[in-house]
Amino acid sequence: MSATDRPTIAVFRPGDERIEDATDLLESLGAEPVPDPMLAVDPTAAEPRTDADYVVLTSKTGVELVADARWEPGDATVCAIGPATADVLREAGYEVDVVPEEYTSSGLVATLEDEVAGARVEVARSDHGSDVLLEGLEDAGAYVHETVLYRLVRPEESGRSAELAADGDLDGLCFTSSLTVEHFLEAADACGVREDVLAGLEDATVGVIGEPTAETAREQGIEADLVASEATFEALAHETLEETDDEH
Repeated sequence: MSATDRPTIAVFRPGDERIEDATDLLESLGAEPVPDPMLAVDPTAAEPRTDADYVVLTSKTGVELVADARWEPGDATVCAIGPATADVLREAGYEVDVVPEEYTSSGLVATLEDEVAGARVEVARSDHGSDVLLEGLEDAGAYVHETVLYRLVRPEESGRSAELAADGDLDGLCFTSSLTVEHFLEAADACGVREDVLAGLEDATVGVIGEPTAETAREQGIEADLVASEATFEALAHETLEETDDEH
């Protein structure tokens, strides 16, 4: 625990209002947040196709980019991977036709697989999107096209959390994607403390969103203590903190 007896929880949201909101949430839950943005957006200036039957948006950032470009979906069925993306779409003036019950790539595939055979499906997202979505829709008989709206890169200033982990000063970590795991360890490598970080995490609570993130962590030598019950940061934060409190 930190000197304030509040558990120190690292959070890796993009360095905009999302990291601020995450920090506020963790503070409200009684934690000492360690905000360490591991994702920065590098737009490609590409736009989604306009002749698709279905268009899938998977992130707030993607929605903001297409809205700034004044992209119009035409008659396409607009799909959001989860409620957060759907809310941003509506705020930008788009109608949302489909939100899966399970806020994941596999959840969206399950929602669409019985209706997309022969349809043109446009998936507009980052360069690190899961193959589960593309392959699942193709297996359902859709003609799938992917547009990379932006690349996700690691901010040069990231790494504070890795140094704390190496010193054994983190009680918990909230990984929101496979890429946050990879960038966290890249930051550890850049600081020359990777082995110390892996050792330090053995005594910390590692929370992740989704099984793909858990698998990435496992491949990198990090064993997740929990997978959030739903793919939202709110669930991840609550459950990581609960687990941290139980362990300490």
